[in-house]
Amino acid sequence: MWGLIASLFVGMVLLLALNLPLAPLWAKLLRIPRPYLYAGILFFAAVGAYAVGGEVIDLVILLVIGLIGFGMRRYGLPVLPAVIGVILGPGAEQQLRRALQISDGSVTGLVNTPFSVTVYAIIAVLLAWPLLKRLFTVVRDRERDRTPAGTG
Repeated sequence: MWGLIASLFVGMVLLLALNLPLAPLWAKLLRIPRPYLYAGILFFAAVGAYAVGGEVIDLVILLVIGLIGFGMRRYGLPVLPAVIGVILGPGAEQQLRRALQISDGSVTGLVNTPFSVTVYAIIAVLLAWPLLKRLFTVVRDRERDRTPAGTG
């Protein structure tokens, strides 16, 4: 445990030592024209996707996800939730599969402790909060419009 913490500390010190003198260089990277910057990012993303699995299907998946992201940006949809879903999705699916195997395929194993029920309730409230806030605003505005002037 302490070896991991010590290695993280050493890594942070080395990053600090390298990045302090190189900060002006990193700032100059922002002066690169965007088409060239995007081409470089796409190149390294393709090399990384191919290097991880060594299969062409990884490049096809990269292309499909990129086209979906382009379409989302073009039509004004937020891209960040999709990126987070693509990154965290496989791990979450693997953990769900593991939990279902442990509980012999029963989904009740996901909600059999008070802690898990509390976490699910908090997540439900957080997901429903924008809708509830809008609903409360509409109801409050309707009540304000119904009350005659000078009576409230």
